[in-house]
Amino acid sequence: MRGLRSFLFLLVVAAGLGAYVYFVESKRTPSSETTATKEKVFTVESADIQQLEVRSEKGERTKLAKADGKWQIVEPTSAAADETEVSSLASSLSTLEIQRVVEEKPASLAEYGLQEPRVTIALTTGGASAGTKRLLIGRKTPTGGDMYAKVEGQDRVFLIQAYLDSTLSRGTFDLRDKHVLKFDRSQVDALEIQSGDKTLRFAKAGAEWTITAPVKARADFSLVEGVIGRLDDARMSEVFTPAETDLKPYGLDKPGVTVRLGTGSSQASLAFGRTLQDNERTYARDLSRPLVFAVQKSLPEEFGAKTAADYRRRDLFEFRPFTASRIEFVRDGKTYTFEKAKDKDGADKWRQTAPAQRDPDAAKMESLLSAFANLRAQSFVDATSGTGLDKPAVAVSVEFGESDNKKRERVSFGQTKDAAFAAPEAEPGAAKLDATELANALKALDEVIK
Repeated sequence: MRGLRSFLFLLVVAAGLGAYVYFVESKRTPSSETTATKEKVFTVESADIQQLEVRSEKGERTKLAKADGKWQIVEPTSAAADETEVSSLASSLSTLEIQRVVEEKPASLAEYGLQEPRVTIALTTGGASAGTKRLLIGRKTPTGGDMYAKVEGQDRVFLIQAYLDSTLSRGTFDLRDKHVLKFDRSQVDALEIQSGDKTLRFAKAGAEWTITAPVKARADFSLVEGVIGRLDDARMSEVFTPAETDLKPYGLDKPGVTVRLGTGSSQASLAFGRTLQDNERTYARDLSRPLVFAVQKSLPEEFGAKTAADYRRRDLFEFRPFTASRIEFVRDGKTYTFEKAKDKDGADKWRQTAPAQRDPDAAKMESLLSAFANLRAQSFVDATSGTGLDKPAVAVSVEFGESDNKKRERVSFGQTKDAAFAAPEAEPGAAKLDATELANALKALDEVIK
């Protein structure tokens, strides 16, 4: 009995496939009549498409128009479009090929899902070929490899490739620009991060970032640029359109974190509100727009958690051994000066010029420069009391860089029983560093000056 049921099931499947072959595959153009090049659905160039209207499978209707070479959503809202998404859609329409014609004059469109099309796309071109054409997309074939389609105003039903479904059936959010902030990253010269009663400010001069509040200190270039880069890369994952005065439900009436970017005389600001119910995203708002959107909550969490110390530059010196031209050490009340000079063959060499003139050992001098150049802060303290900096173990002054753009930096080093500290000139507090590394640097100095 079980075998009979299995046989009958296989018979039904075979009958279904047979019907599909008869009604659909039998209409395929014989291979002798096909050509190597498939016919395009539309004879248009993507650059000539000036308007698009998409009704997605979910029923969303989105109208777009091109102005001055840029795509803009004009309905159901007014917003900048995602140039990559819309250009991909336009390109797909201009290159869309008919895989094969299923039926030239179908008696019914219902069997193809075209009586009430699943997706509809209208494209309007300009220039000599100005006009509007509309593509109707029905259901997928039983094998799932193609989709039934037709052009409005034409009788024939044809197949297009099903992998294009996700490209052609796009909703309004899919097609809109999802940048949370619009700014020219190369022009950013100021940054402010406000979290509760804590405000961090940064300013850029040339290629260097400086912390200007709550302390004035050198900033780590890569960390500050990292913040700017994350803002530039951040994308909204959902949009909401409340009235501008109705921000309290989103926690945006009193934002937890606000980030401001300065680009010359203009400013871009992003405020973060409360966390969504999924506990993965946060409400946010570009303060120049009433629009509220969702972003990953890791963004405000990162910005709000860091202090000024987290952004301070850890390298105590900017110079590298090969860029230094003069270095001075004040050790145990004596000053030792070394200057880079040329030997008789024109090669660079180091020469001690004070307290006496002599040629130090080249290998030991290189080790000395590397030892101090590589010293890094592990953390920072607000005051110098108890750091040994009142009686420095050594003070180091360096000149480096090109002759027409010389830079100078000075750092003093202090030692306590079990710790080591450094105080870069004109910076607040002190940096705490590895005591062993400072001890090794002092040992390298003593090896050169003994």
